[in-house]
Amino acid sequence: MGDSPPHEGCVFCAIVLGRQPAAVVHEDALTIAFLDITAVMDGHTLVIPKHHAADLWQISPEDAAAVMATAHRMAGRIRDVLAPDGLTLFQANRDAGWQDVFHLHVHLVPRTTGDHLQRPWKADPVPLEQLAATRARLSLLPDDQQ
Repeated sequence: MGDSPPHEGCVFCAIVLGRQPAAVVHEDALTIAFLDITAVMDGHTLVIPKHHAADLWQISPEDAAAVMATAHRMAGRIRDVLAPDGLTLFQANRDAGWQDVFHLHVHLVPRTTGDHLQRPWKADPVPLEQLAATRARLSLLPDDQQ
């Protein structure tokens, strides 16, 4: 795991170190991908960084880019081998964000039309004034580009 020590008690760090068995489907210098032991669909794959990062706020930009590159590669493999009708990419952060293992991970969930999975929320349109106020607080763009 490079210069980053494994996080004590982290099951994903144990997988990276080979101390916990996993159905690994891809590994490179910065990431590892394996089938989810609690898969909701056949082919449900997790992609993690080898360096421990609890969530998106802790991961380095380099490791975040590597995780997304591996997710992209595995999405192509899932498409080519399993031929799903679609794919849901899911990444959660902290308790309030529905994270259950506190080592950053991205779920790749192959989908079939009419499968048993449901959207976790139903969204209604937000008033443009509210979006404008939030944009003003979040924007990284110069004022003349907003």
